[in-house]
Amino acid sequence: MSVVSATGYASVPEAVRELRDRNGFLFAVAAINLSLFVGMAAIAPFDGRSVLGLNPWFKPMKFALSIAIYTATVGWVVGYLRLNERIERRITWGIGTAMLVEIAIISFQGARAVESHFNDSTLFDMALAGVMLAAILLNTALVAYLLVRFWRTEPSLAPAYCWGIRLGFAVFVFASLEGFAMIGNFGHAVGVPDGGPGLPFVNWSTRAGDLRVAHFVGLHGLQVIPLVGFVVASLAERQRISRSVALVWAFAVGYGGVALVLFLAALAGQPLIRL
Repeated sequence: MSVVSATGYASVPEAVRELRDRNGFLFAVAAINLSLFVGMAAIAPFDGRSVLGLNPWFKPMKFALSIAIYTATVGWVVGYLRLNERIERRITWGIGTAMLVEIAIISFQGARAVESHFNDSTLFDMALAGVMLAAILLNTALVAYLLVRFWRTEPSLAPAYCWGIRLGFAVFVFASLEGFAMIGNFGHAVGVPDGGPGLPFVNWSTRAGDLRVAHFVGLHGLQVIPLVGFVVASLAERQRISRSVALVWAFAVGYGGVALVLFLAALAGQPLIRL
């Protein structure tokens, strides 16, 4: 099967329709989160409150956009596995529901102008954080299952693209597990309290280590590495390059290495950019 036919590569409107046809539920979850991002971006300029020195809607906005991209990605590739219909439905509904729970709580806490993660100020806030943790554990377990299935299955895809998906899932799972370092640290900053000076919008610390940087880079390996695999497979199909699988492996190892270096630097208290 060619890369184009395997991926449904087309114009943006056609790709949106293809995503909806591939997995309607995850398409809906992605659309909901994208709508939330737009709505909160419209509200944010009119809210003068702050959480850790930032507009309270910035964090929900970041998560809504990230979740939209993530659920759209899973909805696009999960069909390649040709799982039993019942199994695929349970996995996608589990992932989608977990993400809806997470964005609902983060948005609710943002509307209250309080922290969502690592908030032990009241029993209610602790309970919400616990529900989010349960949702993330469920999501991580389901994605780990998809990783195993992709490694044990030979989908009808160009080899470079297939390996891009496999390695993208692998980096994503390791980045998900890296999140437990933040739980153990009870915060994302290393060496200083959460908050304080940071990069615009993302607020990654410019004074100390910030575990969110490696977490972000690793999680979005699920999009970057398969995309590189797709491009490499496209070039290989046109006989413009050779050793396509080796190239994808080299990129994935390098990408994962960057995420690991960022993680170790954060643990050592080093910011991504010191200002």
